[in-house]
Amino acid sequence: MDIKHESNKFFVERESDELASLAYTPDDEVLTVVHTVVSPELEGQGVGKKLVSKVVQYARDEGKSIDAQCSFARSVIEKHPEFQDVLID
Repeated sequence: MDIKHESNKFFVERESDELASLAYTPDDEVLTVVHTVVSPELEGQGVGKKLVSKVVQYARDEGKSIDAQCSFARSVIEKHPEFQDVLID
């Protein structure tokens, strides 16, 4: 699955249709995750977790923390200790 990154979001698309996305607002030191959406045809395939994983890795690469305002992203990060190093309360 090809996850793209542009315009402050990670997303999956097929034939120019966006099927899943995770949007964030960047700041100097923090990426605020504001929304995650996965289309019904991709639900249950771990796509949401993959999007969260991408934003976590991006935060690490950029030396930033994550403020997960999106309840889905916060839930995924809290369930996976390997993601929690970038989470702020």
